[in-house]
Amino acid sequence: MMISLAALQEGKKARITKIVGGFGFIRNLRARGIREGKVVEIVAKHPLGGPIVITIDGRETTIGRGMAEKIIVEEIE
Repeated sequence: MMISLAALQEGKKARITKIVGGFGFIRNLRARGIREGKVVEIVAKHPLGGPIVITIDGRETTIGRGMAEKIIVEEIE
């Protein structure tokens, strides 16, 4: 089942299947190692629409919820 990264629950892992956005947006994410095929884990979701902390390739990074809405993932066990 495909969902946005923002909809994934804390502690869950997923594989990125698609990134929806313009060239600059995709370039920004790729510079941080966020690209199709990578496995991400939600570390924390800050309250009140705050940023989401994820782990990708063993590194933690923070992204805004708007960005996370444009990253489509498939949850893995």
